[in-house]
Amino acid sequence: MLNHRAPRSNVRLSLSPLVGIVLAVSMSACAGDDGDDSSAGSAGTSAASAASDGGTEASTSTTDGGATQGGTSGTEGSGEATSAGTETSAGTETSATGEATDTSTSTGDAGTGTGTDTDTGTDTDTDTGDGPPALPAWVGGVNLSGGEFGNKYPGDYGFDYIYPSSEHTQHFIDHGMTVFRVPFRWARIQHELYGELDAEELTRLRALVDYITAQGAYAILDVHDYAHRGGFAVGSVELPNEALADLWSRLAPEFAADAQVWFGLMNEPYGISAAQWLSAANDSIAAIREADAGNVILVPGTRWTGAHSWYSGGDGSNAAVMVDVVDPGHNLVFELHQYLDSDSSGTHHEECVSETIGSQRLMAVTDWLRDEGYRGLLGEFAGADNPTCKAAIEDMLTYMQANQDAWLGFTWWATGPWWGDYPYSIAPDGEGNPAPQMEWLIPYL
Repeated sequence: MLNHRAPRSNVRLSLSPLVGIVLAVSMSACAGDDGDDSSAGSAGTSAASAASDGGTEASTSTTDGGATQGGTSGTEGSGEATSAGTETSAGTETSATGEATDTSTSTGDAGTGTGTDTDTGTDTDTDTGDGPPALPAWVGGVNLSGGEFGNKYPGDYGFDYIYPSSEHTQHFIDHGMTVFRVPFRWARIQHELYGELDAEELTRLRALVDYITAQGAYAILDVHDYAHRGGFAVGSVELPNEALADLWSRLAPEFAADAQVWFGLMNEPYGISAAQWLSAANDSIAAIREADAGNVILVPGTRWTGAHSWYSGGDGSNAAVMVDVVDPGHNLVFELHQYLDSDSSGTHHEECVSETIGSQRLMAVTDWLRDEGYRGLLGEFAGADNPTCKAAIEDMLTYMQANQDAWLGFTWWATGPWWGDYPYSIAPDGEGNPAPQMEWLIPYL
């Protein structure tokens, strides 16, 4: 998230049940750049190198968005991704202070509702108007990562990428999590632009999503492509807005019958202006509603949808431009990402700037959400297992829960079967014991 931001490179060695040793290099690009700001942000793209049949096949991949998987952390600059895939980034943050209460009233495109929430995660929402049901008072969960791994399209399931199992997912449900963000790749679910959805991939995705919602939790479909495909940005001649709208016109009817499924338009758009992203987002929202899907839609900004950079860019900022988002169904939430290291990139795994950096980086966008009548979901954030990060995460989530009129909840980055010793992973250990950071999150579920 944020202005300029470079991919995060994390190497983890893990055992794939199908192919043996899999080296998955997860790359995250969190702070975006439209060309004139500097900042940094969050996580998510992944590449995999694997060994099979006694031979080693190693690959360092370049994502469709142009960021080299396994790339370097960003430094201050104003450039877009180069042809070699390196993005430059540096971060800024806005500090303020404020108090709020635990009783929330939500209005705006997400519908009108009132909610009272306790720290145990109990949701009590009453719908007070016509239109879509009121949003839950609060949700907390995790990104179920793995479907976005790899650099081959469509790739070999179980070798290049994988979705977490129902057993893996159940661990988090048992600990009280109520929302799960499920990343997948556009070119796997739809091999050709404007083509039919791939039935096999849709079946895999549906199996995980259906399991989540059958347990009473919410599932977020996350198109994890940074508003790029095949090296082109959404809104270009090669990848017009209509291409993304076509994807959603096909995905939406598949899940429209289940209101527990939410639609994440795109993970961390970057390298395009906020105005261009707004145009693409509005086209995709219209396609979803024209497909008679009333589901919640999660709308990011550009610049990797960084919370702390929401106002970066003046008249071209997300704050200035995204007020013009149009949802005929009046059922949308803004998705923000925020990491706590010095440049908000999440690449400095052991670093959290201070014990209060979490709330400080959320304050400006919290006011924006409240002023515009929306709620936000913190779709990616994380910290390593150390005292400063623990305090910073607790500060961030305490602040969000105290401002539930503006915040709907969170999904931690990340868990999944192939993360190995990645410092942000909250996958359980081999005996099923929760990760240390999971213990931090439980009071906020």
